[in-house]
Amino acid sequence: MTRAYNMTKRADQQAETRLRIVEAAIDLHGTVGPARSSFSMVAERAGVQRHTLYAHFPDERSLLMACSSLHLERQPLPDPEPWRAIGDRDERLRMGIGALYGWYARNEALAGCVLRDIEVNEIVREVAGLRIGAPIAACEGVLAAGFGKRQKAMLHLAFDFYTWRSLVRASGLKTSAAVETMVLAINGVK
Repeated sequence: MTRAYNMTKRADQQAETRLRIVEAAIDLHGTVGPARSSFSMVAERAGVQRHTLYAHFPDERSLLMACSSLHLERQPLPDPEPWRAIGDRDERLRMGIGALYGWYARNEALAGCVLRDIEVNEIVREVAGLRIGAPIAACEGVLAAGFGKRQKAMLHLAFDFYTWRSLVRASGLKTSAAVETMVLAINGVK
């Protein structure tokens, strides 16, 4: 009986160590970015030896997959399904763009670093595509129903993180004003 308890305790310790590593990596990814976060930096931040980190995550991809999984579990992207029930197209747009802009605001540092790093790191680009590509496309798909090509292009622009940052951070608009600006822009093209 003692043996089973020790194995359970060991498994709990391993899970805690793994979580500590992932949280340390997420923290670094939101400050210096995933492409600039070395395994040595992650191990130091987590308070573990590099060999311990490698025992849990043998390569960069496995660590990035764990980090993105945990982060999206804690900070899920908007679910577009409830938007389908909104009959008024402009209200549906406001709801969808507003939900995404709220997510950007809550995840600004990490999203900014990751999106910067997808330009220079193939593994970051691959993992970001796997984790956020389909959910963002689903959100766009729900909102773009009945749109022409130019309106879809404008919606795609509205969904871009850098559009949000330009409107809210650089131009100083409140989120509601940024959302309304994009609804007007989408409606302004045919």
